Amino acid sequence: MNSVGLRRLAALRLVGPRCATPAEAVSVLGAAQGQDLPGVLASIALRTASGEVEEVRRAFDHGEIVRSWPMRRTLHVVAAADLPWMLPLATAPALAAAAKRRAQFGLADEAVERAGELAREALAGGGRATRAELAALWAAAGLTLESNHVTHIISVLAMHGVLAYGPFASAKEQALVLLDEWVPTPRRPDRDEALGEWARQYFTGHGPARRKDFARWTGLPAADVTTAIEGARGHLVEDGDGMFLDPGTPERLAAAEDPGAELLLPGFDEFVLGYGERAEILDAEHADRIVPGGNGMFRPTVVREGRVVGTWKWVGSGRNRRVERELFAG
Repeated sequence: MNSVGLRRLAALRLVGPRCATPAEAVSVLGAAQGQDLPGVLASIALRTASGEVEEVRRAFDHGEIVRSWPMRRTLHVVAAADLPWMLPLATAPALAAAAKRRAQFGLADEAVERAGELAREALAGGGRATRAELAALWAAAGLTLESNHVTHIISVLAMHGVLAYGPFASAKEQALVLLDEWVPTPRRPDRDEALGEWARQYFTGHGPARRKDFARWTGLPAADVTTAIEGARGHLVEDGDGMFLDPGTPERLAAAEDPGAELLLPGFDEFVLGYGERAEILDAEHADRIVPGGNGMFRPTVVREGRVVGTWKWVGSGRNRRVERELFAG
């Protein structure tokens, strides 16, 4: 019962003791992949004592967690106070790639700079705006932007630490805010300390995991990965397979009433997305069942005994709404 998959479930707070709050759950993980907003709300809720999605929404509304692009050009949810120190660590490659893409689709650097100036002016003093509202603001100022340009500019401004997705503007959409106003007292560790903290968070909330898992998760260069892991070693243990984990993870697994019980996870949960390799939790012949055609759209997964054994979806509506499982075998 002490498989890698089960220990990861305990580290990820999916079995055993849950976190007291959504902010604690996100801090434990370090970051949770967040391009699917309903999915990440559910993922975070699964890790809390209440299990309530509304509590996760309130954590956004109260400025405890935010959504941004701290790494891999991918939206993630992170603890609000951590985002300002995370951004400088891993966004340089993404920003360089973004500059190349701008040249390809004819968006001038000056347009991005002007959009940033307009956003700062409009949101200063506690302002909030949806994506559509920012797009309208930019259009009114004479910036001719296509939909993909707007998405690009928002992500670039977020990676520069100007914007972040904070409180909810409606049931289905978050508002953008100025990061330095929304997070007025961020943590400010120096670079090496920040790298060590990131490694500590990752292996605490994901371990047992390998160096290459952390490297892939963050996108950090090899030298920074080494600095990060060396800075975190005092908080971690290394198992016989060369994987790092929090020393309390086995105890959390032991405290789980039924760690092998079935779990229904959202499609982009860290149990699947948080690692460079998935052999410990998923048979290779079924990989295309959770991400058909390798299109980057991960399906919700059925987990039993610490392994992915199928996918699931909701069918029907109202009182007839139910879970439909598609198991790989049996």
